[in-house]
Amino acid sequence: MTLPGSNDIIEAHKRIGTYIHRTPVLTSKSINILLNSRLFFKCENFQKVGAFKFRGATNAVLQLSDYEARNGVATHSSGNHAAALALAAKLRGIPSYIVMPENSPEIKKKAVKGYRAKITYCKPTLEARKSELEKIVIKTGAIFIHPYDNSRVISGQGTAAKELVEDYPSLDTVIAPVGGGGLLSGTATWVKSFNSKIEVIAAEPEKADDAYRSYKSGILQPSLNPDTIADGLLTSLSELTFTIISEKVDDIIRVSEETIVLAMRMIWERMKIIIEPSSAVALGAVMEKPDRFANKKVGIILSGGNVDLKNLPF
Repeated sequence: MTLPGSNDIIEAHKRIGTYIHRTPVLTSKSINILLNSRLFFKCENFQKVGAFKFRGATNAVLQLSDYEARNGVATHSSGNHAAALALAAKLRGIPSYIVMPENSPEIKKKAVKGYRAKITYCKPTLEARKSELEKIVIKTGAIFIHPYDNSRVISGQGTAAKELVEDYPSLDTVIAPVGGGGLLSGTATWVKSFNSKIEVIAAEPEKADDAYRSYKSGILQPSLNPDTIADGLLTSLSELTFTIISEKVDDIIRVSEETIVLAMRMIWERMKIIIEPSSAVALGAVMEKPDRFANKKVGIILSGGNVDLKNLPF
């Protein structure tokens, strides 16, 4: 198991720089007053494909040799990684094969189709996703790019935190949401190498809290019937991401469904930007424990903005 380091993130940033957006960091005076802290939002909802996932997928695809890439790439994903890998493959001029659960959000299905991926739908279970993917890889010879259990993907995701702390080097804390742990692993790797005194905190839905249970027990635990509005955070950690998180993350805060919805609404109303529920979990952590972050400078990674506008929670 190869753990990515800060040099991998620096190299990833050079490699993907001409393909990605350097997303803005926005602030909101009214949210700062409400929560008595200074919050700096890294807006990956403005990234290509509407999510940070494009960073990692692009880094992984660009690092494939011509021989490895000749038959294209494949993955299973309910949304943002699927779209990210499809666009990264299209930019490199190679095919992409995506296995998506049939209940994936419609907006994410449309995005993946738009990037000319070949989609196979499956039952919404991890077993179904894996078995369909295995058939496709055997049939096509495509290379499997895992959504987060991949050092190259993690290094790409870490470039968002690199940009954030380059813009605001005096942060006290950086908060990222955690599902499979790719974004959090890349964030923690970069932030701790930049300044080990900056706190790195994960935000996780209370109803999908396998990372919290794993972190607190020291033993990797599976996701058990996750049931959260934050559909991007349903997956379990891998051995790779669990190892990085155990070593470099300072704490994990669980966020209730009610707080996730309130945080999402607060950003829509106060900042006039669209974020998905998974992004709102990071602000939700501050809302759950305002005293902990009082008067602190807190970087918050808004992971994406792909939300079904016909199915809003407010």
